[in-house]
Amino acid sequence: MNRATLIRGTTAGAAGLLAAFSSLAVGELAAALVRPEASPVLAVGGASIDLTPAPVKDWAIRNFGTHDKLVLQAGILTVLALFAVALGLLAPRHRRAGALGVLAFGVIGAAAALGRPDSASWTDALPSITGSLAGAAVLYVLARALAGPRDAVTQDGPDGWDRRGFLLAASAAAVASAGASVLGRGLASSRSGDAVASRAAITLPTPGSPAPAIDSRAAPRVPGMPPFTTPNKDFYRVDTALVVPRVDATAWRLRIHGRGVTNPLSLTFQDLLDSELIERDITLTCVSNEVGGPYVGTARWIGVRLADLLRQAGVRPPSRGGRADQLVARSVDGMTLGAPVEDVMDGRDAMLAIGMNGDPLPFEHGFPVRMVVPGLYGYVSACKWIEDIELTTFDAYDPYWVKRKWAREAPIKTQSRIDTPKPFARPTAGTVMVAGVAWAQHRGIDLVEVRVDDGPWQRAHLAAEHTTDTWRLWSLPWKATTGTHTLTVRATDRTGEIQTERRARTIPDGASGWHSVVVTVTT
Repeated sequence: MNRATLIRGTTAGAAGLLAAFSSLAVGELAAALVRPEASPVLAVGGASIDLTPAPVKDWAIRNFGTHDKLVLQAGILTVLALFAVALGLLAPRHRRAGALGVLAFGVIGAAAALGRPDSASWTDALPSITGSLAGAAVLYVLARALAGPRDAVTQDGPDGWDRRGFLLAASAAAVASAGASVLGRGLASSRSGDAVASRAAITLPTPGSPAPAIDSRAAPRVPGMPPFTTPNKDFYRVDTALVVPRVDATAWRLRIHGRGVTNPLSLTFQDLLDSELIERDITLTCVSNEVGGPYVGTARWIGVRLADLLRQAGVRPPSRGGRADQLVARSVDGMTLGAPVEDVMDGRDAMLAIGMNGDPLPFEHGFPVRMVVPGLYGYVSACKWIEDIELTTFDAYDPYWVKRKWAREAPIKTQSRIDTPKPFARPTAGTVMVAGVAWAQHRGIDLVEVRVDDGPWQRAHLAAEHTTDTWRLWSLPWKATTGTHTLTVRATDRTGEIQTERRARTIPDGASGWHSVVVTVTT
């Protein structure tokens, strides 16, 4: 390959990338005008999440944690870039084929946008279509310059392509695309600003039923242990939203309807503020949490009892003749979660939460309103950005995760974790504090035991119980001897059930097994 051919090929690849940039920029601008969630990258990304098998999603969460969505977006953009380079190389000889390739990507984006569960209008297809039209036009013009005519005015080199025309067209496309990108981001930011302003204007009322103070005996300070209450910035986040929804609380509405509802409700955020509020400390756990994993945390939630709202709507639990046994919660991003009506109305502190640790909910944790149900894994109960509650039956409807082979009902399993010492730590011989947390929400923890290697189980010291809906901290001073040792923990809940040793992955209803760490004690 001679130098001229290499330069021309590189330029063709760059033309493809510029066409892709133009397509995305115009698509983002159109999405800002139509609906931000309909942007091409978000639409394709959301569809990718929906179509990804549950084991693969579980693997992504396990390996990338809260960065899984960033990895997905980077992957989509990488594939798009490779596709764009390939079209750029094809276009100088087959301009129409190159342009049609860009349009094909627009069709894929449009189909993905219309297929999203939160799509409500054909206009969701417009960002992908308009973006692909812009990209196709840019590639066609640039390809024509690359294959340009040989004449004294336009020819700049022996290989016969129009360098001057290409540079002018590329510069114009780059400037126009950058302008579209800036304008689109500005419009999206303006919409987001309304949501930010609505959150900043909220002053949480004093709850009519406040949470009891956390006794210092329930929150002992042990180096390496998590705090009893998890700060908002450290609280885990696991969901399918590629971009955190920004909902304006002043425009938010919640609809309660469906089977057995005799008095359908439409509630505003102010309606919730004016209701009788409760404040409770509740530990939440994600079903994707591996044994010993980080996706568990405790927060002080403020909200309205969900059972009170359901009774106001005329709903009765199945045990009292109610017609619905499943509560389907829908989020603004189209996510659907299904919780047992009986559990929500059995007296536990299930709520529509509006506050977290003394502040209005953070956006990433569901502002303006989310569900919190003690004792159930989040994928059936902890709907963030909630906007709709439908009463139905388990036989009539399968929500998002159930369609993907997760269990319909998901009580949280009894679990325990060693937080200190960390795996592969090298403590010195002598007294070493082994400590961690255990949880069995809505049942409570009665016993935690620790085993060193294959020795006998030793009873750990349990911190005071705050409520049965929160985790318990535990500790055990260990007289460590030199060498490599395996530390294992297990818990027993208030029903007398001992945490099972049987290892199970997170699918379909949560991980199980004993957590252990290997440490090497030095002199």
